[in-house]
Amino acid sequence: MIYFFSAVVVTYLFWIILSGHYTVLLMIIGAISSISVVIIASRMAAIDKEGHPIYLLIRAGWYWPWLIWQIIKSGLNVSRIILSRSLPISPTLINVKANQKTVVGIVTYANSITLTPGTISVEIEDRDITVHAITLEGALDVQSGEMDRMVVKFEGLSSA
Repeated sequence: MIYFFSAVVVTYLFWIILSGHYTVLLMIIGAISSISVVIIASRMAAIDKEGHPIYLLIRAGWYWPWLIWQIIKSGLNVSRIILSRSLPISPTLINVKANQKTVVGIVTYANSITLTPGTISVEIEDRDITVHAITLEGALDVQSGEMDRMVVKFEGLSSA
């Protein structure tokens, strides 16, 4: 039941942010729409711990700033590469092991890799993620496992 109510609140807040109109009629229509969407999603069994992981909300308070910092650092590095006359790229394809225990954790890890400029998660098969990096340095950074450890910590389950 908590997932239902939190999904209604999140959907309604999202609707309000996107709408930008705050008249009484539109607020009521937004509330009815949010409740209807969540009822439909519940009947489809999409409102559960995996489909609406509210338990990660508190941990997102430290993970998102860390991820934003990684995005900024990678963005500056890619910008340096682009502005260099010699264009020092060395496209590399690697496989990394995801140590997360849930599907949400593995997807968070793969998406975090893709969000950092210069690296893209190409494929996920079981717990192996194929990553394309524009430089060997970027590939080695992913292989160092720092992001994997941070996502395991974010997920809140031990990796062992």
